[in-house]
Amino acid sequence: MVAILARSGGVVRYPRESRDRLPYLAPAGAFLRFNGTYVPSDDYAVTHSCHAPQSGSRWHHRLAQALVMFFAGLFAMYFTLRAQVPEVWAEKTELLNVPFALANTTILVLSSFTAQAGVWAAERYQRRRTGSFWNVKSWGMHEWFVLTFIMGSIFVAGQVYEYAMLVSEGLTISSSPYGSVFYLTTGFHGLHVIGGLIAMLFVLARSFAAKKFGTHEATTTIVVSYYWHFVDVVWIALFAVIYLVQ
Repeated sequence: MVAILARSGGVVRYPRESRDRLPYLAPAGAFLRFNGTYVPSDDYAVTHSCHAPQSGSRWHHRLAQALVMFFAGLFAMYFTLRAQVPEVWAEKTELLNVPFALANTTILVLSSFTAQAGVWAAERYQRRRTGSFWNVKSWGMHEWFVLTFIMGSIFVAGQVYEYAMLVSEGLTISSSPYGSVFYLTTGFHGLHVIGGLIAMLFVLARSFAAKKFGTHEATTTIVVSYYWHFVDVVWIALFAVIYLVQ
């Protein structure tokens, strides 16, 4: 007799008499444990990839809430100063290079898609590519996260270049209220992007060091992707407010 267990999109067939002793689901190539004995999961006809690891720890939610409140405070500061000295805003916003900022924003937004592709590979427990480098469909988590890291680094470098151009035109953090709020809002966001890049390096290092890419590595990948998506969404809001609405 064979029973079918479905969980979050993953379907695993295994003997019915063993269903109460199965501690977790595993994809093909992994191992299932029965009475202390590990058996290749291939012998039990794994028909779909395993369910995505969940990461619902309380500290994740608390961190998200803290970040939302932090950036909400920056937005409030921006709009408050803008309302008090609108003439300064009208003068200083002319210094912004909107096309350049749009191109830089596009790179960061696209990096969210590459990060998510890495998550999908991690959910399949695929550490690295299985085919040609040019065949992106065969890419694993490593390739997608390295690409995401490169794109994020380009965004940070673009922001530094923009700062240098604005400073050369006289817009510094102490030159005006606009300069103060501009560098504080975009600068703090840039620091969070750098934090995300460091987290990606940690994920990649942990994956390379692990003998087998398993649930712990996949969960870490997913958690970091949540953070990366968050900083992307925050930047979209910042870009709309600072560069479009002005």
